[in-house]
Amino acid sequence: MASRRRRGIRPGSPVRGSRTGRPVMALMDLLGRRWALRVLWELRQGPLTFRALRERCDEISPTVLNARLRELREARILEHRPGSGYAVSAQGRSLLELAAPLDRWANRWARQLEASEGG
Repeated sequence: MASRRRRGIRPGSPVRGSRTGRPVMALMDLLGRRWALRVLWELRQGPLTFRALRERCDEISPTVLNARLRELREARILEHRPGSGYAVSAQGRSLLELAAPLDRWANRWARQLEASEGG
């Protein structure tokens, strides 16, 4: 029996939370998977090998890391560069640009919480 290759998460195909697979729901499903955002975030400053990425992600299991890398590559958010490892693609960089305001907001929020707790 031939094995069927699973198609990655794609807009227009049903995903968790959306039978229609609206693009935003497909993206939320992909990024909501365990470790997906962390993997993307750790690659924001440049390519990393599998081992280096695993270390940056607090020793994520190799099985989970492989699954996230495969899904993010299938979505064309990441790419594999022989000799240098995994990197954010042009599509992924445009996504990370959208995350920058969230990073700024989160840092302000953390400072405000710390200040209000007298920390």
